[in-house]
Amino acid sequence: MRVTVRSFAKINLGLRIGALRPDGYHELRTVYQTIALHDLLRVQVTRGSGIEIRCADPRVPTNESNTCYRIIERAMAALKARGRVVIEIEKRLPVQGGLGGASANAISALLALERAFKKELPGPEKLRIAAEVGSDLPLFLVGGTVLGAGRGEEVYPLSDLPPTPCVVATPEMGISTPKAFADWDMLCASPGREAGEPGSARAGEGAGLDVPDVKLTPSSPSDRMLMFGRSVAAWLSGFSQRKTKSGQALTGVPAGKSRGRAETPLLDLVRTGIENDFEQVVFPQYPELREVKRVLKRVGAGYASLSGSGSAIFGLFGTRAVAQQAAAGLRKAGVAAVATTTLTRPQYWQGIFDC
Repeated sequence: MRVTVRSFAKINLGLRIGALRPDGYHELRTVYQTIALHDLLRVQVTRGSGIEIRCADPRVPTNESNTCYRIIERAMAALKARGRVVIEIEKRLPVQGGLGGASANAISALLALERAFKKELPGPEKLRIAAEVGSDLPLFLVGGTVLGAGRGEEVYPLSDLPPTPCVVATPEMGISTPKAFADWDMLCASPGREAGEPGSARAGEGAGLDVPDVKLTPSSPSDRMLMFGRSVAAWLSGFSQRKTKSGQALTGVPAGKSRGRAETPLLDLVRTGIENDFEQVVFPQYPELREVKRVLKRVGAGYASLSGSGSAIFGLFGTRAVAQQAAAGLRKAGVAAVATTTLTRPQYWQGIFDC
């Protein structure tokens, strides 16, 4: 049986990097948001054994290191299923772009496998397997707006939000997430220059780094996590109060109001001050990314940010028309960009199999 599925991308609405954990990972806090950009996967189960990955993009590994291979191997054992699994990946998302393409591929492959066998793993089991394969895989088992904690693998669904127009710019470069973490550790370890410490130099000064346009953050990793949590909690509380007072539906759109209004709940969230810490180490090395962010804000984005460790830069807009104009302007300037939209949780799940 052959099953075709979409594999939707994500963006990070803010990302805080905390202390290095004993397991070698960093403590993280982020808000994931799924968006409509996607790859296509075709999963087929035939007689025989083994897992085969096919992809025309040479940057995508087709061996055991591929996330699809790793999750399918575990899922087959958990399902006690037999057969040869062939996965064809039609790549539309950038590789190493910060949009979670490989992770999304893996989860979509898992969901397609379940459909092919007409068997489902329990939800907690799927989340466990996903977390074993990669930190940001579990978010794609939730979809919509998702709080990420731990090393990113602890996921909690947030209030569903109405679709928000956005532009995703994908400059032609790949950024290594492990290297970005290493650069962050080096920055934080600079003597007397902990980010945001009163009286210290700005992050990156004295270390041969060009200082990006970002706000400095507290030096204590625990404080950083706490502040991020408070920002999200305050937004959730305010969002719930506004819904109660204005008679909003669960989607967050006030009764009688247009979805295209400039003040959307997502923009309310990012205006609480959540930011992406990776910008402090990625922008100095890739100043063209910082310029793309500035352009997005200049042409009307209510919020713009690096997604994950990059290289994708996204901007949130009040209307679809303005987003389309911004994307067209970036393309005219030679930067690959597309106007798209965020996805609610129901849209995400319906869209996976609606091919």
